[in-house]
Amino acid sequence: MRSTNMPRTAVRGPRALLAVALAAAAALLSPAPAHAAPACEATAAAPPVQVAQVPDWAESIIVDKRGRMFATAYFTGRVYRIDAPGSTPVALTGNIGANGGIVVRDDGQLLVGTGNDLGHSLTGDLFPVSKLLLVDPDSGKVSTYASGLGGIDGVALAPDGTVYTTTVGGRNIGRVTPNGRVDPAWAHVLMPNGIAVSPQGNEVYVIQTTPAPALYRIPADDPAHPERWIPAGLSDTLGLPDGLTLDSRGRPLIATHAAGQIWRAEQGTLCSVQSGLYLSTQITYGHGDSGFSAGKLYRSGVDGKIYEVPAGAEPGARQTDKVGAPRG
Repeated sequence: MRSTNMPRTAVRGPRALLAVALAAAAALLSPAPAHAAPACEATAAAPPVQVAQVPDWAESIIVDKRGRMFATAYFTGRVYRIDAPGSTPVALTGNIGANGGIVVRDDGQLLVGTGNDLGHSLTGDLFPVSKLLLVDPDSGKVSTYASGLGGIDGVALAPDGTVYTTTVGGRNIGRVTPNGRVDPAWAHVLMPNGIAVSPQGNEVYVIQTTPAPALYRIPADDPAHPERWIPAGLSDTLGLPDGLTLDSRGRPLIATHAAGQIWRAEQGTLCSVQSGLYLSTQITYGHGDSGFSAGKLYRSGVDGKIYEVPAGAEPGARQTDKVGAPRG
């Protein structure tokens, strides 16, 4: 993150306050992370490669069927489009408050979250006034898809078109049905952040950032009983997990700020796909045969840098990625 943005974090979301406080610590920890999730088996040895950079804090990223990447900018509230690795990001919108999660609908239109600032995040449970916006990926035209949600951090799209949202400063999980019904308090998880939906649509996965990081499973037909499925180890209590996505096998992957790792859920535990990427905000898989292509894993961060992460690649996989990030 550029130093010119540092003073502005005080008026943004809770994650900004946490990330800035931990930035210096992360730099100190990076040479030898003494406490970390164990490495996953069969991870690639190739290091991450930077493929793009957004001139802002990149809060969430997603890739459409044409292999184009879209990113929400935390400070400026813009949505950026990056047509291919190495391309210059294009500001698709102005400041529309789109500093939360982003997903792509089946028709190619983008859904982006707003209100991921300190005020809306902390008051969103009591005063759900934030909007979910519909953005055209080519023209940048913006319209309101739904309103009456808490400050939106994570956004996830179910196979049937249902949208789920998180408010990181509270405990509410929001839901918007395909017919437009809005429930800002569909389920409850303390400090919910990244969110994704199982390929079958029957479970919603949510990562709790703090005070006791854990991956939750919420039955879509029984939201009153979320399951604290996989807790982070004691050594990762301050790992600050953030964005969440799924691989082609439906396994959750989680970006972290302070741990500097990308975690993957395997057999009831969390292992590390990649280490050394501090202050990460979201991960997502590519799509299509060109651009940010299918089978490749990408990471965004507070510094605006987008990396391809070979250790998370799935050659030949046909991705059906539904985020959170932001994928927040």
